[in-house]
Amino acid sequence: MGGAPPGGGGSVSAGASSQAGTGGGASGSAGAGNAFSPCPTAATSPCAVLPLGDSITEGYGSSGGGYRVELFRQAIQNGKNLTFVGSLQNGPNTVENQAFPKKHEGHGGYTIDTGTGHSGISGSITDQAIANYHPNIVLLMIGTNDVNGNVDVAAAPARLGKLIDDITTRAPNSLLVVATIIPIANDGTNPKVQTYNAALPALVSARTAAGKHVVLLDNYAAFTKDPSYRTKLMSDYLHPNDAGYVVLGRAMFEAIRALLPS
Repeated sequence: MGGAPPGGGGSVSAGASSQAGTGGGASGSAGAGNAFSPCPTAATSPCAVLPLGDSITEGYGSSGGGYRVELFRQAIQNGKNLTFVGSLQNGPNTVENQAFPKKHEGHGGYTIDTGTGHSGISGSITDQAIANYHPNIVLLMIGTNDVNGNVDVAAAPARLGKLIDDITTRAPNSLLVVATIIPIANDGTNPKVQTYNAALPALVSARTAAGKHVVLLDNYAAFTKDPSYRTKLMSDYLHPNDAGYVVLGRAMFEAIRALLPS
């Protein structure tokens, strides 16, 4: 998979203020007026963010680091303090002259659950990441390989729901951002992406109604806002290119910016 060699670390501290828009949106409990605050309140303490998912979380198809690079850059430029946690590492050494925190939990080729012929991020990968790194915020984007591999796609939302429940049970004081998956640039497969994504709002709203700290981020909308996304934002039919990862990084930042210490 793409990316720079492991090494380095860091967190975002103060920087010049600027704001970049995104075509997506987040809904749930991460609003600025909400009393819920998963991150450290001290500006000097970074918010621990766990990027959790498949090769898109890993950053495959980028020049290294995927959406995490732009997310980190936006945090610096907006004076927000975050760091990434996880068992894997890749990405540049520095971003905006600050050490880039390379850690993540993006597993190339993985599905939601493990089954015959495929491995999933649910179970030990997710559970160990939460136990070992105690994230304040979890950025979850998973399901592309379920859809692309035709892994019982109809039941994929139910599998995601169980993963959401596992995360919110193990990390009840953290915020879970559940992101829709981006388009698959294949006319025969992409309708399945849309069907999968269409099930996510109900999954999230049910958990939010039950008092869980979960928000939905519409990365599909952020991507398809550009009608030329297939040529402008994708490195192949599954993965973003650097420009596509910028779109995702900005969308991720907007979903959590109000909660990050500054």
